[in-house]
Amino acid sequence: MGKIYVLMGKSATGKDTVFKRLTGRKELLLHTVVGYTTRPIRRGETDGREYFFVSDEKWRELQKENKVIESRTYHTIAGDWHYFTVDDGQINLDGKDYLLISTLSGYEQLKRYYGADLVYPLYIEVEDDERLWRSICRERRQESPNYDEVCRRFLADQQDFSEENIRNAGVEKRYRNTELESCVDEIATDIVNQRD
Repeated sequence: MGKIYVLMGKSATGKDTVFKRLTGRKELLLHTVVGYTTRPIRRGETDGREYFFVSDEKWRELQKENKVIESRTYHTIAGDWHYFTVDDGQINLDGKDYLLISTLSGYEQLKRYYGADLVYPLYIEVEDDERLWRSICRERRQESPNYDEVCRRFLADQQDFSEENIRNAGVEKRYRNTELESCVDEIATDIVNQRD
């Protein structure tokens, strides 16, 4: 059986960059899963690449069909945004390993759906001041920057990723993303070791 490696951490810890580096390492043979979201598409994103961007109605329809594996809802300044993984045929654990980005809550839901022995946490950390700076810089590049949302998300992450929640989710190892390549190397080594 394959495994699902769940990359998670607070906003602006470099999850997207680490994800791209890991999936770019062909020797790891990691398959990807495109998640779904109801949030607006950002500049530089493509529907079906970063996410499938869907309406609230489509999200509710998939829930009614019992196709939502895990979901998270963020109460943003612009309204509720839903992020979720759908049982749409993308995941086949018959000998394939997957890498996806989620949250502690999403990680726990994936463990319940697939079994704890098939879902492995990859928790990334960055100091708070660096995360806040990265978030501001990223938002500045948007067509209509929303700094209220940056602040809301930063504060929400402090609660969502509290030490108690990390401990309760069973996350034991953390990866410090202060130097990108060494962080990616450490995660890649652990993925290979999980297969032995």
